[in-house]
Amino acid sequence: MGGGSRVLWASAGERWPLRRVAYLVSQRSREVGIRMALGATSSQVTGMIVRQGLRLAGTGTLLGLLLAGGTSQALALLPFGVPTFDAFAFFGVAAGTLSVAALASWIPAMRASRVQPAITLHQD
Repeated sequence: MGGGSRVLWASAGERWPLRRVAYLVSQRSREVGIRMALGATSSQVTGMIVRQGLRLAGTGTLLGLLLAGGTSQALALLPFGVPTFDAFAFFGVAAGTLSVAALASWIPAMRASRVQPAITLHQD
């Protein structure tokens, strides 16, 4: 598999978190409306949503790093000459994943912070 196709597959896979977080934020629009009606600022709402997204992504990234470390140790036992630990690859992928998670959380959070509480609460 060439480098171009890897980038294509990676970019296709990175769109999913944005859609998923946007869906989860839309499900919580009533909660956001109540918070805004009670005096929460848009930066507080944005921070709340981004923190929750990063907490979830951080947990997944940590588990992924642990599994990748264990898998690389198992692969080192095979006679292919695979390096046991490539810090640049491990932490580069982790940083990329957390960056995408931050963006995937921030975009829906900005939309949610612009919600009008009266309109949101009146929808039901």
